[in-house]
Amino acid sequence: MGQPLEYIIIGFDGNDFSGGIATELAKIIESGLVRLVDIVFISCGEDGSIVAMEVDEHEGLSMFAELDGEVGGIIGPEDIEHAAASVEGGQSVALIVWENLWAAPMAQAITDAGGFLIEGARIPDDLAEQAYDLLAEAG
Repeated sequence: MGQPLEYIIIGFDGNDFSGGIATELAKIIESGLVRLVDIVFISCGEDGSIVAMEVDEHEGLSMFAELDGEVGGIIGPEDIEHAAASVEGGQSVALIVWENLWAAPMAQAITDAGGFLIEGARIPDDLAEQAYDLLAEAG
């Protein structure tokens, strides 16, 4: 089983990427939970035009350039297109790829047992909230 990589797409109204996200991302990197692999910011103009920016290509992204990690080379044009399709004109997204270091021992155990990953996905927030509500009602 390969390294446990994950991506997230975070939407924003406008193009104001919060430094608070960079601060929290730095904390989980420093804790050893994840290793930053790649990050790209994508702006969608009102006319539908798409502009992808690396952290060193825009002054407003400088706080992300300070993050510890070997960033770059994983996110390609198809990934950018996919992420941009989830927002409307005037909005933007951050596409982040990280390695789940906390999951590496489990991934190794699966491989050592002759197992292989068939599928995995992040449960959307609205469905997770419903599940937690059901658990609270049942408990």
